[in-house]
Amino acid sequence: MPLRAAKGFAARVTERADVARYRANLQGEIDGAALYRALAEAERRPQLAEVYGRLAATEERHAGHWEDQLRAAGASIPPPRPGWRTRALGWLARRFGAQVVLPTVASLERVDSRQYDTQVEARAAGLPGQERSHARLLQTIIGPGQGLEGSSLVRLEGRHRSVGGNALRAAVLGANDGLVSNLSLVMGVAGAQLSGRGILITGLAGLLAGAGSMALGEWLSVQSSRELYQREIQTEAEELAALPEEEEEELALIYRAKGLPEDQARALAGRLIANREEALDTLAREELGVDPEVLGGSAWEAAITSFLLFALGAVVPLAPFVFLTGLNAVAASLGASAVALFLIGAGITLLTRRGLVYTGVRQVLFGLAAAGLTFGIGRLIGVSLAG
Repeated sequence: MPLRAAKGFAARVTERADVARYRANLQGEIDGAALYRALAEAERRPQLAEVYGRLAATEERHAGHWEDQLRAAGASIPPPRPGWRTRALGWLARRFGAQVVLPTVASLERVDSRQYDTQVEARAAGLPGQERSHARLLQTIIGPGQGLEGSSLVRLEGRHRSVGGNALRAAVLGANDGLVSNLSLVMGVAGAQLSGRGILITGLAGLLAGAGSMALGEWLSVQSSRELYQREIQTEAEELAALPEEEEEELALIYRAKGLPEDQARALAGRLIANREEALDTLAREELGVDPEVLGGSAWEAAITSFLLFALGAVVPLAPFVFLTGLNAVAASLGASAVALFLIGAGITLLTRRGLVYTGVRQVLFGLAAAGLTFGIGRLIGVSLAG
C-alpha cells in the first residue's frame, strides 16, 4: 500500500474512533442529565432539588459540547434518548424517592469522574474537573451533614450508636488476629509433638512475622491514603487557581445541599473563595472529607499500633510454653486463650451491642475450633513423619 494511501486509511480509522468516542460521551451526558432531572423531580427538599437541577444543567452543557464535536467531524447527532439503566433508575427515584437510587448514582458518577482525564477535547473545555466535582458533591450529600434528618436524628436521640468506633474496632480485631493465628500455629506444632523449645521458637517466629506483616500492611494503607489525599488536594488547588468561579459555584451548591438558603450559601462561598488558602482548606474538608493538616493520620503511628496489638494477642497462647511443657503447657495455653477470646468477644459487643455472653462464647468456640483443627492436622503430620 502506498504511503499516502496508508496515511489516509489511518486518518479515517482515527476519525471513526473519535466519532464513536464523541457519541459515547454524548450518551453518557444525556444519561447523567436525565438522572439528575429525575432526582430533582423526586426530591422533596427544595434545596436539594435545586442542586440536582443545576447538576442536570451542567450535564446538558457537556452534552452540547459533544454535539459540537460531532458536527465539526461531519457526523450525525443521535436523538437524546436515555439508556435503559437510566430510565430504570429514574423510575425508581420517582416511585420510591431520590435516596433509594442516590448511592447508585454516586457510584456511577465516581466511576465516570476520570474518563475525561485523557481526552484532549474534554480537558480543553474543563470537563474533567467538573465531573470530579459532581462525584464529590454527591458524596457530600450522601454523607453526614445534611441537616437534622433521618439517621442524624436517631443518632442524636441516642437509641442507635454509630458503629464507626474505628480505633476500638482496630484494637479488638488486631488483638484477635494475633491471638487466633498464633494459637492455631502453636497448637499445630504441639500436635506434631515437637519439643517445648521448638514450639517457643515457632510461636515467636509466628508472632514476629504476623505482627510485621500487619504493621507493613497498615503502613502501606495509611501512607497510600495520605498520598492520594495530597494529590487530590493538589488537583483541587489547580482547579481553584484556574477556575475560581466554578469552585465558588460548587461550594455554594454544597452549602445549599446542607440546607442553607441560596443567598447565604452564595455569600459564604464568596467569602471563602476570596481567600485562596482558606478556600482550599474548606474545599478539602467539604468536598474530599479530608483534614489537610492530618491527611488520614500518621502511617508510622498506625504501623506501630498494629504491630503492638497483634503481638499482644499473639503472646497469650505462647506464654505458657515459657514455664510449662507437654500437655500442661497445651492446657494452659488453651485456657489462657479461651479467657482472652472471651474478653475480645466482650470488646466486640461495644461495637455491635449484642449480648456479652453470646458474643464472648461464640468467639471462644470459633477460636478453639481453629486451634483444634490445626492441632489435628499437626498430629496427623507428626504421626506420618514418625512412621
